[in-house]
Amino acid sequence: MYETISAELVGKIYIITINRPDKLNALNKTVIRELGEAVDEVYENPLIHAAIITGSGNRAFAAGADIRGFAGLSKEEGILLAKQGMDVFFKIENAPKPIVAAVNGFALGGGCELAMACHFRICNETAQFGQPEINLGLIPGYGGTQRLTRYIGKGPALEVILTGNPINATLALHYGLVNHITAPEELMNKTKSILLQIISKAPLAISKSIAAVNAADGKSDGYSLETKLFGECFATEDVKEGIAAFLEKRSPVFRGI
Repeated sequence: MYETISAELVGKIYIITINRPDKLNALNKTVIRELGEAVDEVYENPLIHAAIITGSGNRAFAAGADIRGFAGLSKEEGILLAKQGMDVFFKIENAPKPIVAAVNGFALGGGCELAMACHFRICNETAQFGQPEINLGLIPGYGGTQRLTRYIGKGPALEVILTGNPINATLALHYGLVNHITAPEELMNKTKSILLQIISKAPLAISKSIAAVNAADGKSDGYSLETKLFGECFATEDVKEGIAAFLEKRSPVFRGI
């Protein structure tokens, strides 16, 4: 079905794997397009309740963009290239179902930006994050200047972007860029276990929680949106079930309605 990625539904979790290990899973136009198509499937397929994005092999999540594709680009072509990546990464960030990055090695340049577009990140001990575009005379173009600043703060983000130096797994955890560090062989199990806990909750509340947290970007009135979405929850059958289950001291059975 895909040329540069693979996608497999395991239970209710859709596992999307960038499959270019010989290129350290570098992103090119085909990868970006196919990632967009796989994320469309996350949105549209009711059997999918959550997704994981990872890289094939044991060296890289995605070690940047495919630099060969940059040679000879005009200003207008550069803007178009950035917009194509931005559109897919916004689609990931705003997905109504949780999409988590399982970072298994290098996440550099566009790979770091892809990981940051996911709702949160779990990495193994070998992971490295970075935005080395400065070494090519470029800046990040898939949202890296914005998301990295949001996650680790202006000063640290500027240091990472202006030096091109990577962030190792321990420092990423310290900054809050990742939620957990695991041994390489435990990365997928840890990611799945967290998602299984999440998708046992009410699907509509999960979706509304993602939307509300995404609004905490300083650009929108997140408080007003939270108030609105909180009220909307009371129009769902799931909130009735959740309250009834609490009062009856049993586990709720959520149906996403």
